[in-house]
Amino acid sequence: MSLFFFQLRSELIKLFARKRTHIGFGAFFAVELLVLALFQIDKVQKAYRGLVERAGFGSEHYFSGLTMGMIIVMSTGLLTMLFLALVGGDVIAKEVEDGTLRMALCRPISRLRLLVIKYLACVIYTFLLVLFIGCSALAVGLMRHGTGGLFVYAPEQQVFALFEWHDGLIRYSGALLTYSLSFVSVTSLAFMLSCFNMKPSAATIVTLTFFVIDFIFYHFPYFNGIKDWFVTKNMATWVFTFQEKVPWQQMCEDYAYLFGLDATLVVIGAAVFLSRDFKS
Repeated sequence: MSLFFFQLRSELIKLFARKRTHIGFGAFFAVELLVLALFQIDKVQKAYRGLVERAGFGSEHYFSGLTMGMIIVMSTGLLTMLFLALVGGDVIAKEVEDGTLRMALCRPISRLRLLVIKYLACVIYTFLLVLFIGCSALAVGLMRHGTGGLFVYAPEQQVFALFEWHDGLIRYSGALLTYSLSFVSVTSLAFMLSCFNMKPSAATIVTLTFFVIDFIFYHFPYFNGIKDWFVTKNMATWVFTFQEKVPWQQMCEDYAYLFGLDATLVVIGAAVFLSRDFKS
């Protein structure tokens, strides 16, 4: 077991040694600064204040670092997909392209074990990236707007919630966990495609294409009867963390769907990888 964790640590070091792995962290920090700058515009602030005040609450108390942090997190979904697809699509395909995978397979380690280590490294990266987004967004928000209540508005999930500082911080922390769990599905699809005989860029593009098409179809009114089938609908279940009474049953059902999908994608990727010939 100690050898397994040593190999996992080595894989994480190798993962973070790649320059493109760090691009996401810098990009998200730039987005956070951009959102803060946009919220200095009077029209933007007026729209926010009107939304809160129409519900009968004071907008100043809820115009806080917590609220700003959650606005930033909710606005970075597509960007999160991009960098998770980039890293997940690289993890196998890039090593095949560079020829380093053949050298790794010469060592006394099974292909299945190698795959498990690489997939776990990708999942850990997913959680670390989301944690960075959430913590840096909160830190930037607190420096600009200080402490106060949390306001969350997600009309698609029918969420309109206001919390005081302590409860809001707990909900915010829980949301980062559920947000990470949702986006593991992006990592899983990119990882599966990386196991196929394709370029890293192709794996990234196909992953993004799938989720963009899924998102578009989910919003077609003609497909309302089958909306539970769409992956992005189930991924959005993390927002229910902010409902006053959290619908645990609904969230468990949605995550069971996502975890089943993740397992299926990983199994397909493993089956393809184990049958490939890397000798020639």
